[in-house]
Amino acid sequence: MTIRAAVLETMGLPAPYAESRPLKIRDIELDDPGPGEVRVRVLAAGLCHSDLSVINGDRPRPLPMVIGHESAGEVLQLGPGVHDLAVGDRVVMVFMPSCGGCLPCQEGRPSLCEPGAASNGAGTLLGGTRRMRLNGQPLNHHVGVSCFAEECVVSRRSCVRVDASLSPAEAALFGCAVLTGAGAVFNTARLPAGSTAAVVGLGGVGFSALLAAVASGAREVVAVDLSDDKLALARELGATLAVNARDPDAAAQVRSATNGGVDCAFEMAGAIAAMDLAWAITRRGGSTISSGLPHPDRRFALPPVQMVAEERTLRGSYLGSGVPARDLPRYIEMYRRGKLPVHRLMGEQLALDDINRGLDRLATGQAMRDVVMF
Repeated sequence: MTIRAAVLETMGLPAPYAESRPLKIRDIELDDPGPGEVRVRVLAAGLCHSDLSVINGDRPRPLPMVIGHESAGEVLQLGPGVHDLAVGDRVVMVFMPSCGGCLPCQEGRPSLCEPGAASNGAGTLLGGTRRMRLNGQPLNHHVGVSCFAEECVVSRRSCVRVDASLSPAEAALFGCAVLTGAGAVFNTARLPAGSTAAVVGLGGVGFSALLAAVASGAREVVAVDLSDDKLALARELGATLAVNARDPDAAAQVRSATNGGVDCAFEMAGAIAAMDLAWAITRRGGSTISSGLPHPDRRFALPPVQMVAEERTLRGSYLGSGVPARDLPRYIEMYRRGKLPVHRLMGEQLALDDINRGLDRLATGQAMRDVVMF
């Protein structure tokens, strides 16, 4: 069948993206799902910095590729062997498929699935297949999802069934922003009630972490960003202190207000300067957790003597160290009960033809979580 999709053919085109148009809207061919796969009608897809990182070359991937990884949709067709979904089910796509058999999966850490990581890096679905073509030539899949398209074929291991009462625009945010940001707080940090926390970088992932820190009962929640508008929203959402990272005294302000630093600082910007700041505002004996993804060539200068003498911990958190089939229903129920007001993070709703303009809003920090609606 033929569908419309946003295809990345060249990385590193300059901004403004509305002029350079790195994403080309093409008519492509989509194959039927194979064994263990499903075909999904995409209803909504969020624009995330991880998409921009592929487009600008910070996260090199094989091209040409249909981009997009945060989405919600409706099951249209089941491949052979898929018996636990039905046509018409609503699903949220997850950007790390889990095979269920490798050592990390057996340990309950599906975000570290080894075959999933290999297939994502190769631009295939789990198992090595490609189900999209442009003029007869194979197209690569973006982390097993490729949701900037009217439809997609994904591994059954790349989607989680959700309640259809959730709007597609809301549901899409749970597939990356909420899983990653809230998961870093709930799963990676296991943030205790009464502790102190800071979030550096208030994109969709950072705001989700901030909401989770508030929901966890942290007594102090510090928001750090370059945008005063985002800092004002952070205050509305429960931040007890908001600091502009441009201020040369930003770290000193946080340390002074929190009696030497926070118990846990979350770096969510994917920038080395943000990582430096998150480390600087973590107290003795505290933890610094990063979900940011800077260019793989960038390096963070970690002072080992400080890490040892102050018993500091530095940790990474990928997909919120989560189990999507377990965590997504939990987070959605928290949202329904008003504990994770994710709807406050939503920005513009865009058509697929406007996606390059959405990339400009994302790159300049204007956007909250813009969503492409189908």
